[in-house]
Amino acid sequence: MAKDEFKILAPCGMLGYGFPKSSFMNGMACGPDAIVVDAGSTDAGPHKLGAGTAIVSKQACKKDLEIIISEGVKAGIPIIIGSAGGSGAEVHVEWTRSIVLEILEEHGIRGLKLATIWADIPRDVVAAKLEAGQCEPLGLTVAPLTPERLAATDRIVAQMGHEPIIAALEEAADIIICGRAYDPSPFAAVAMHHGYDPALAYHLGKILECAALSAEPGTTKDCMLGTLKADSFIVQPLNEARKCTAVSVAAHTFYEKDHPYILHGPGLVLNLEHCVFTELGNGSVEVRGSQIAETPVYKIKLEGAMKVAYRTFVIAGVRDPLLIAKIEEVEELVKQQVCDYYSEVSPDDYKIHFINYGLNGVLGELEPQHKPAHELGVVFEVVAKTQELANAVCSSVRSTFLHYGYEGRKATAGNLAFPFAPSDVPFGAVYEFSVYHLMEVSDGFEMFRTDYEEV
Repeated sequence: MAKDEFKILAPCGMLGYGFPKSSFMNGMACGPDAIVVDAGSTDAGPHKLGAGTAIVSKQACKKDLEIIISEGVKAGIPIIIGSAGGSGAEVHVEWTRSIVLEILEEHGIRGLKLATIWADIPRDVVAAKLEAGQCEPLGLTVAPLTPERLAATDRIVAQMGHEPIIAALEEAADIIICGRAYDPSPFAAVAMHHGYDPALAYHLGKILECAALSAEPGTTKDCMLGTLKADSFIVQPLNEARKCTAVSVAAHTFYEKDHPYILHGPGLVLNLEHCVFTELGNGSVEVRGSQIAETPVYKIKLEGAMKVAYRTFVIAGVRDPLLIAKIEEVEELVKQQVCDYYSEVSPDDYKIHFINYGLNGVLGELEPQHKPAHELGVVFEVVAKTQELANAVCSSVRSTFLHYGYEGRKATAGNLAFPFAPSDVPFGAVYEFSVYHLMEVSDGFEMFRTDYEEV
C-alpha cells in the first residue's frame, strides 16, 4: 500500500557533473525517500564503452558521491546509481564501486548492504540470439552484425529495466550500483517498489534523470525533487534561481525521443499523449495523465563497441580572406597532394577530413547559410589503420596546408595559425557501435546478475 506521497531527490543529471551543496541540502530538508542519480550516456558516442574509461574524472565522481552517500546514509534512505561509470560495463561498475567503498572507508561507515547489478552480455549469447532471429538492429543505419564484427567487439552491455533494481530493494540494499540501465529505470524502480503507478514513476524518471534540465534556466548541474502521488507527480527545483513551468517540463518530456509522446523502454511503452502539465505557482509543476503498456515481447537494448581505427588531429585558424573564399577547394588540393605523396599506402588504410568552423563546421552540407566568417577555425583529422600512419599522414596534411600556394596568395608565409604547440594531437583509438540492437529476452531478470555484500 503506497503512502500518500513519495519523494525522490535527483542531485544532478550526470554523476560527477556537480551540483550546489545548498540545493542538495534543500532537498534533504524536504525529507526524500530515496536519492537516485544517473551516471550514463551514449551522447558522446561509443568511445567510453569501447575504451573502458569513465565519462567524468574520479575526483568529480567522488566529490558528488561523498555528499550523496554521507547524507543519504545519515537519513537512512536508499541510494541508487544508474549506468555506473558512464557506460555501465564491468570495468565502469568496478570503478564506481571502488569509489563508493573508498568513501565508506574514509567516513567510517559500516553496516550497509551494497548491491551491484551487472549489465554485461556475453558475445556468445548475442550470437545465439542472432541465430535464432531474436536480435534486430535498432535503426536502418546500424551495420549488419557479422561474426567478425561481433568477435571484434570489446564489450557489450544491455539496458536494464526496473525489475532487478526492485529485487535489490526487496533485499533491503542500502546502496545499489547499476550497470547500464535505461535512464528512467532506477527512478521508476524505487517508486514502483513502494506501490506507485508505473506510468507516473517512469514519466517522473524521464524528467529526473536530467535533474534540473527541465527547469528555467535549465541545467544538469543542479538538484530536483520529484514527488509522486496517487494520480500525479510534482517536479520542483531546489535552487531559488530556477523554476519549472508547464512549457519547460512538457518540453523536456519531448527530450531525446524519436516520437513526440511515445517512449519505448525495456518491455514497456510509455504514452504521454494525454498528459496535463499544471503550474502550482511556486516554481513547481504537477503532471497527470501518463500511461504505460507492456510490450508483447520483452526486448532490451544492447550497446557494444569495436575499435576501427586511430586518429590524429590538428586545430588551426585561418584569417586570410582569399584563403577563406576558397577554403574547401584548397583543402581538396591539399588532400590530393598528400595522397599522391603516400601513393604506396592503400587509400583504404586512412581517411583525411576537414571541419571548417565559421563556414559549415556544425551542419556540413546541410548548412543553409553558406556565408563564411571573417576567420575560420579549421580542424583536420586523419583516421588511419594505425596510430603511426595517422600521425604521419596528419603531419603531411599540416605541413602541406601550412605552405600551400593557392592562386592569388600575396605572401609565401603560413596559411594557418596554430593555438597549440605541438600542433598535432595523437588521439588514439577510434570506436564505433558494432552492436546497437534490440534483443528478445524472457523477462527483465534474464540477463542481469546481482551481487550483494555487507560493508
